[in-house]
Amino acid sequence: MKRFLKITLLSVLGLVIVAGVFVAIKFGSLLKGAISCEKVDDGLYYMEYKGDDGFDELMNRGGCESTEQLADYVMEFLSKGFYKSKATPKKADFGCTALTAKTPEGGVLMGRNFDYPSAIGVIMHTIPDRGYESITTFNVEFYGFGEDYKPEGFKNQFMALTGLFCALDGINEKGLAIADLMAGDSILTHQQTNKPDLTTSAAIRYMLNNAANVDEALKLLEGIDMHSEMGYARHYAIADASGRSVVVEYVDNKMVVTESPAVANHYLCEQKHDVGLIEGDDRYDRLCERYSQSGGVMSEKELTEAIQSVSQPQRDGFLGTAWTMVMDLKKPAVTYYSRRHFDKGVKYTLGQ
Repeated sequence: MKRFLKITLLSVLGLVIVAGVFVAIKFGSLLKGAISCEKVDDGLYYMEYKGDDGFDELMNRGGCESTEQLADYVMEFLSKGFYKSKATPKKADFGCTALTAKTPEGGVLMGRNFDYPSAIGVIMHTIPDRGYESITTFNVEFYGFGEDYKPEGFKNQFMALTGLFCALDGINEKGLAIADLMAGDSILTHQQTNKPDLTTSAAIRYMLNNAANVDEALKLLEGIDMHSEMGYARHYAIADASGRSVVVEYVDNKMVVTESPAVANHYLCEQKHDVGLIEGDDRYDRLCERYSQSGGVMSEKELTEAIQSVSQPQRDGFLGTAWTMVMDLKKPAVTYYSRRHFDKGVKYTLGQ
């Protein structure tokens, strides 16, 4: 009996060790990423992930043409095929601003506000096996994980790794910075060719993984079929370390590029100029005025004050500005301010 018990215990121990090794090999990077999650400030969390980010395989499959398709792939990647998606993406109306300027020392900065009725932001610092290191932000509420969801506790932190595939803004190690903003109407883009498909937020991760500058980012966008998500038209502010800054919009399923240092929530291109501009909304004009007065040259303090001046206060159940970013494109880094706490900036540097 003792011998049988000893053999049984050894067998169980062997199975546990084998199972542990399997889990470590299969889920090691994901587990480390989930455990790394920490609260930065009210409504803002930070995570680090190093390893296979799953994006190459997504593109090998032809990408995704809807948020639901992307959610299915994300759950497959996170569970290694053991779990099916239960995420419920929802329509989301958000307003934002962005401004790019050079510094007196020859640097380049981009400031960005993300305005939303309520938001839980996750900063995702990613070092993929293949591709550029990046720091991005994503509003986890877009995936409908639950009304009271926060990335706290292992299960919720693990789900927050969705940010590996979705981004609303970010910067990579080459100094390419991108911000996603509402464009001004609800006319959706759904390009239909034989190119790979990507949704708006997934395309940001694709660009940051693979592009070093604006030209390379535009070339990548030309090589995919873009699909709007969250029920509204969107446009991108894209800038690089050279100081070039453009706004990418879609009109009649065609990409249109406009050179501009500033952008808010109405179209800038000639085809739909000022569509979506609301009477009394002067955020874009105020940013342009500050840019013009400075001659396009601002210190970090001046740019932060400029983007702060068009941030939105909390009112009538509207959260206002969920987070503000000031990105350094020459020495890639980003300073975050959560919920207009401009006295509590947190800085993250790439390449460390």
